[in-house]
Amino acid sequence: MTALSIWRWVVRRLLLAFLVVCGMTILTFVLIHAAPGDPIYVLAGDGGTPSYYADMRAKYGLDRSVADQFVRYANAVGRADFGYSFMYQAPVTRVLGQHAPASLLLGVTALLIATVGGVGIGILTASRPHGVLDRVVRNVNVVAFSAPVFWTGQILIIVVAVQLRLLPAGGITSARDDLTGIAFVVDVARHLVLPAITLAMPFMAVVSGVSRAAVVDALSEPYILAASARGVPRRVLIWKHAAAIAAVPIVALVGEHAASVVAGGALTEALFGWPGLGYLVLHASLHRDYPLVTASFIVISSSVVLANAVTDLLCARLDPRIMLA
Repeated sequence: MTALSIWRWVVRRLLLAFLVVCGMTILTFVLIHAAPGDPIYVLAGDGGTPSYYADMRAKYGLDRSVADQFVRYANAVGRADFGYSFMYQAPVTRVLGQHAPASLLLGVTALLIATVGGVGIGILTASRPHGVLDRVVRNVNVVAFSAPVFWTGQILIIVVAVQLRLLPAGGITSARDDLTGIAFVVDVARHLVLPAITLAMPFMAVVSGVSRAAVVDALSEPYILAASARGVPRRVLIWKHAAAIAAVPIVALVGEHAASVVAGGALTEALFGWPGLGYLVLHASLHRDYPLVTASFIVISSSVVLANAVTDLLCARLDPRIMLA
C-alpha cells in the first residue's frame, strides 16, 4: 500500500470518526434531556422559591429550548469547552481529568489480564483440542462470559475480601491510611485486583475461545501440516507458525473491544466504588448532569473510533492481504 493511499484512508477515517462522534453527541444530548427529572433541584435543592429556580435556570441556560441549548453546547465544544458540571460545580474538563486516570488504570489492567490470560489459555487448549482440559476450559468460559459482572464481583467480594480477608472490598486506596511512595503503589494495586479480575473475566473468555479457534484453524493450514510431516515439533508449529497466523483475529478482537473495556466498566466501578469514568457517568446520569454526561460520551465514543482505526492499521501490518478501506 502506497503512502498516498494510506493518507486517503486516514482522511476518510477522520471524516467518518467526526460523523460518528457528532451522532453520538446529538443522541446523548437528546436522550439525557428527554429523561425524567430536573437538574435544577440538584443545583438549588428542594426548598427554593419559584423565582429562585427561574433565576438558576436562566443562569445555567436551562430556560432555553433543547435545540437552542444544543447549538450553544456545540459551539462551546468546538472551542474545546465542555461546559460546567452541575453535580461537581467545576469545569467538566477538570472533572474528567480527575476520573480518567482511574478508568485507564482499571481498564488497561483488565485488558492485559484478559488478553494475556485468554491467549495463553487458548493456545494451551488448542494444543490438545477436544481433550479433558479443552472441555473444562470451554465450560468455564461459558460460565465466565454469561455471568453478570455484578454477580461475579459480589462473589469475589464475599469470598476473597469478607471471608478470607485477603484483599480490600472496594475503593482505590485505604481511607484511613496516609500512604506515600511504594506503600501507596502497593495499596492501590491491592485495591485493583478484584475489580480488574471482575472486569476481565467475560472478555478473557471471549479471547480464549477466539484464540483457540484461530490456532486450531492455523494448524490445519497445508504448509503447517507439511512441516508436521517433516518432523517439526508441535511446540514449534504452535508458537512459531500457528500463533503468527492467529495473531490477526486476536488483534482485531482485542482492538475492537479495547476502548469499551477501558471506558465501559460502569457496573464494575460502581460495585467496587472505583472512581472512574463509568462510575462518573452513572452518577451524572442519575443527577441529570447534562454537560458531564454528554462530554463523557464524546470522550468514550472518540476512544472507540480511535481504537478501531489503530486496530485496522495493526491488522493490515500483520497481514499484507488485508486492504484498508
